[in-house]
Order: sequence, then C-alpha cells, then structure tokens
Amino acid sequence: MQISMYQASVPRLVNVLHNLSGMLDKAQAHIDAHGIDVAVLMQARLALDMYPFSKQVQIACDKARSVVARLAGMEVPRYEDNEQTLAELKDRIARSIAFIQSVPPERIDGTEDHEIVLPVTRVETRYTGLQLLLGHSMPNVYFHVVTAYNILRANGVAVGKRDFLGQP
Repeated sequence: MQISMYQASVPRLVNVLHNLSGMLDKAQAHIDAHGIDVAVLMQARLALDMYPFSKQVQIACDKARSVVARLAGMEVPRYEDNEQTLAELKDRIARSIAFIQSVPPERIDGTEDHEIVLPVTRVETRYTGLQLLLGHSMPNVYFHVVTAYNILRANGVAVGKRDFLGQP
C-alpha cells in the first residue's frame, strides 16, 4: 500500500490543528475557572528567546496552510497576526482547517518531486514536494503545536498526551 501526498498532508494537518483547537477550549475553561487574564497566557513563553503562546498557534496555522497551498500550486492565504483572545485563535485555526480541506486531493497528489522554492530565513531554499512536506513543514507544524501545548501545561492548563494526539 502506498500513501499519497494528500493522505500524508491534509488529514494529518487537519487532525493536529483540530487537536490544538481542543486544547484552546481547555485553556479557556482554565482561564474562566481561575480568573486569569487571557493576555497573560497569550504572551506566555517557555524561554525568553522563544515566541509567546499566541505566536506559536499562529505559526502552526501558517505553516499548515503554506505547505498545502505550495504543494497545490496555489497562493498562500495570509492572515494578520492580531489575535488577542483564545476565541480569535480558534477562529484562525478554523479558517486554516477550512482552507486546507478545500484543496482537492488531485491538486496535491503527485507533487513528491515538484520543485518548490521558499525563502527560509531570507535564503532561497529549494525543496522537492516530499522534502518540503516531511522534512520542513510537518516538523514545523508539530514543533509549534507541541510548544503551545507545553506553554499551556506550564501555565496549569490540564492538557495531556491524548489532547495532543487526539484521534489519529
């Protein structure tokens, strides 16, 4: 059995973003139960030189949309990074999922060897579709989701491994 580029991308990205949205529900319940200022959580970070929670969620969404769009040969949808609440982050996740799911399999399948050029840290970097998906984009999405998860855990939100994994 072979796995297609679509199967390796869209369902996996939708799953991880859906799980992230569920973690934000738990974060909102935690904030409501403990009278925490949402701005404190939005700016929380694991280390001073790391992005805050809100940016981790934004980047996870951006990377997911970007890889699907690039594999499909489409323009990458861009969103302003202006979310101030968990509800606004959940909306960003929902819009990202909707875009990802709108791309038909035939736009992505067969792109394993297509050349895709990205400006990575201001340097033009060339990938094949497979390298971009499995070597760059998926690790980036998971990195930012797990970092958001860890920030939530560090701030007392009761999330666990099942919340991260969901129902794969």
